[in-house]
Amino acid sequence: MKELSDAELMARTGEGDRPAFGVLVDRYKDPMVNYLTKLTGNRSSAEEAAQDTFIKLFHAAPRYREQGQFSAYLYRIATNLVRQEERRKRRWYLITGALTRDARAVARDTESASQALLRQELGRELVAGLSRLPLRYRVPLVLRDIQGWSYDEIARLTSSRLGTVKSRISRGRSLLRHSLEPYRNRGETLAQRSTA
Repeated sequence: MKELSDAELMARTGEGDRPAFGVLVDRYKDPMVNYLTKLTGNRSSAEEAAQDTFIKLFHAAPRYREQGQFSAYLYRIATNLVRQEERRKRRWYLITGALTRDARAVARDTESASQALLRQELGRELVAGLSRLPLRYRVPLVLRDIQGWSYDEIARLTSSRLGTVKSRISRGRSLLRHSLEPYRNRGETLAQRSTA
């Protein structure tokens, strides 16, 4: 039996075929959770958002019309859910008057700190730095540099011009580099101390 395409699986899902939907979920769940983890900076939130994405996809299946862009359609649902959640959080903080700050782990710059620990910290800061980027930069940056999407695919997903996508990726990289500068400098300082 040949493997069914995404379009065929969506058509069957739209007709109420739950096992077909299960195949779609199995096919996309890991890349979706990885994508959402990079967007949200939190695996638990990403898993929850992925679940919400697939629920929304299931309910949309009867209305889905194949245009050769199923993965872009699925990722658009996920991205919109993240946007909605961020808007909801902003409104909540405005209403309650709460002052928010990202919690950041600050490691001590001591002689005994190992390069492995610094790399772990840098990895955590990279995830945190990504999650602090505005979505207009974060989405194309994650899709391009982590998920490996082409510029054209990103442009279709975000309904943006190709030049806009490239510009936002460049700007996102620049903002991320800037936010990680203190950690990069600390790594160079530690490396110099260890060779002295």
